[in-house]
Amino acid sequence: MAVGAQALGWDKPSRRRVPRYPAQVSLDVTVLRSGIPDTLPGRAVNFCERGIAAVLAGELIPGETVGMEIWLEGTAQPLRARALVRHHDRLRCGMEFLGLSNDQQAAIRDWAMQMKSVSESAPAATTSENIGARESGGRGASHRGGGPRRPVRKRGARRWIGVLIAALVLLAVFWWRWNRGWEELESGLSGHAAASGEQPKAHVPAEEMERLLIHRVEAQYPESARGTGVQGVIALDVVVGRDGSVLALKPLNGPDVLARSATDALRWWKFEPYKVNGEPIVVETTLAVEFKP
Repeated sequence: MAVGAQALGWDKPSRRRVPRYPAQVSLDVTVLRSGIPDTLPGRAVNFCERGIAAVLAGELIPGETVGMEIWLEGTAQPLRARALVRHHDRLRCGMEFLGLSNDQQAAIRDWAMQMKSVSESAPAATTSENIGARESGGRGASHRGGGPRRPVRKRGARRWIGVLIAALVLLAVFWWRWNRGWEELESGLSGHAAASGEQPKAHVPAEEMERLLIHRVEAQYPESARGTGVQGVIALDVVVGRDGSVLALKPLNGPDVLARSATDALRWWKFEPYKVNGEPIVVETTLAVEFKP
């Protein structure tokens, strides 16, 4: 694998601060729309510890915040992260990671170096395989005079049966991961602040934080609550990271059905970083969402 900056259609020196690594790995991108999660499968083209370029089975809007799972080859668990959509052209999408931890950045670099080593060793292995194929071809030529080689056909049939069984197993694993993915993504967000060691340095009034709001997802009144006509104002304790993304949420009151809808919306909010003496810090605030039937 050649490691270097990728810039499609750009013939000038790359302006990227870190190189992007070519990659052909599967990923799932989840975006909340009207309070409903929509998951788009896709495949990465290249990525680094700052962002990713991918081809998705659907469209995203620049400025949207999404959750994603990246299935790196050779890893037991997917890489889970949040990202900001920077551009979208047809099905090709560029996204910038938000709040990626140092361990996650190191995992991307280690994986890229491992794939590079495998790629560099591949030509030698291919050469050996070609030599073996030529030798087998020579032996086959001497056999062709004696008639068809029926055992080869049987081995080919068994190989295709094995491929079919493997594909069914992979499909079952993918379906299981698909069902678990959203639950794990939600639980990962609530524990992100503690896992990254980010603790609030100050409590900021809601009015001041709302002036810094740059991306809002409106909370939707739950359909399951329309029969009862429940309404009210849900207050939430919100932790905002140094990059302005929401690290943690905790509803403070109200019915669970309304609290879940408020949490689903506010987790995708994005703020300008709150700064003290010119330096961005992690802050805590209290926000409220009103629900009416």
